[in-house]
Amino acid sequence: MPKFYFHVRAGSELEPDPSGVDFPSAEAAKSDATEAAREILSDMVLTGEPIDGETFEITDEVGNLVARVPFRSVLRLE
Repeated sequence: MPKFYFHVRAGSELEPDPSGVDFPSAEAAKSDATEAAREILSDMVLTGEPIDGETFEITDEVGNLVARVPFRSVLRLE
């Protein structure tokens, strides 16, 4: 099963994911990143932290960018 890495970008800063997670596909990794972003945002709201535009940059085992998941994109404001 391929391994995907969820690096977190905040502006010009990049926090690398050193271990990665196995997923059957890039779509499955993106779906998991969406759920993880929702959880992180909910914690940020509860603790009063600013939502500053962090993004998951998902890469494959060789470092190719396969998806971006901006944390704000997982919010539904209606």
